[in-house]
Amino acid sequence: MIISPSVLSLDFCKINEQTEQLNRSKAEWLHFDVMDGHFVPNLTFGPDILKAFRRLSNLFLDVHIMVSNPLFFSDVFIDAGAEMITFHYEACKDNEECLMIAKHIHDRGIKAGISIKPNTDVSVLKDILGTFDLVLVMSVEPGFGGQSFMMNAIDKIKTLRTMIDDNHYNTLIQVDGGINQETATLCKDAGVDVLVAGSYVFKNDIEKAVESLC
Repeated sequence: MIISPSVLSLDFCKINEQTEQLNRSKAEWLHFDVMDGHFVPNLTFGPDILKAFRRLSNLFLDVHIMVSNPLFFSDVFIDAGAEMITFHYEACKDNEECLMIAKHIHDRGIKAGISIKPNTDVSVLKDILGTFDLVLVMSVEPGFGGQSFMMNAIDKIKTLRTMIDDNHYNTLIQVDGGINQETATLCKDAGVDVLVAGSYVFKNDIEKAVESLC
């Protein structure tokens, strides 16, 4: 199980201390949420913050862009050190645009992921899923941290697990939102590969919280 702590919940007064704790933990990835104030009603981090994390940590930089212009912002954050860019299906006008952006990200030499909001059915990904290295199931409405887990994510994970296994895709399933020890178990049982956790990790002992999710 890959754990990807979300720095949206990190205490930025303790950035060095908490990043050091992450580096000592069993976390393999670091989840970086980019919000543009347009696609979602919040603003978060720019590329310079990602560059700072690259200097502080060797964790895999897992960048989730919740933006209206994913093609533009994918380049901005690839240039800043992203090792995977996950963008939203809902930010694209059709499957062709999703595939074009995925190809562009792959051509830049990194991994490409696609995300769906809680009210988007997984069936929309049926014809494009195999192109992506990862699919992110949002178990909260994107835009803010600290929300409660939405149970419809479990059925989505199960459906995606079947789609991926039946077609022999290499796509990883990631879930983000309201993850704690209890909801992590539900997601793992459903077939998830990557758990994103924010508040649960950073509001507790970081190393112990990460280990409890593994």
